[in-house]
Amino acid sequence: MIHIISMRKLKFIDLFAGLGGFHLALSGLRHKCVFASELDQELRELYEKNHKMKIQGDINEIDINSIPLHDILCAGFPCQPFSKAGTQLGLDDPRNGNLFYRIMEILNIHKPEFLILENVPNLKGHDNGNTWKVIHENIDKLGYYTYPEPVILNVLHFNVP
Repeated sequence: MIHIISMRKLKFIDLFAGLGGFHLALSGLRHKCVFASELDQELRELYEKNHKMKIQGDINEIDINSIPLHDILCAGFPCQPFSKAGTQLGLDDPRNGNLFYRIMEILNIHKPEFLILENVPNLKGHDNGNTWKVIHENIDKLGYYTYPEPVILNVLHFNVP
């Protein structure tokens, strides 16, 4: 997949964008960000300063149909519900757990070719693996391929921050 992504110029969206790690990586491959969303105002200001583009706020308040067409959906969805340091409420967390389903709504409407999700290592074993099972099944229902188990990568293995 990396080879395919690096050969073509693609459009991507950056959800739960933070400072823009996905933006930095994909624009470095000459792809174009056509939409970004981040809840935190300070992070939005930094994103706009660093990436020279307007970023939207709360993804729940955005009309999904207004999101531009894109080839890649990137989302580092909130980890607090799944992290060992967080609430451990998972997909039932009333504040952040349901945001995975918002991603599924966007995928269902826009059907981008690629999906890149990022979260904490504990997502794999959260709720005895049931959380990953639900995520995997939802991704699979929409026709996206993912590994049976989450791939856990550590930046230390790639010599990048």
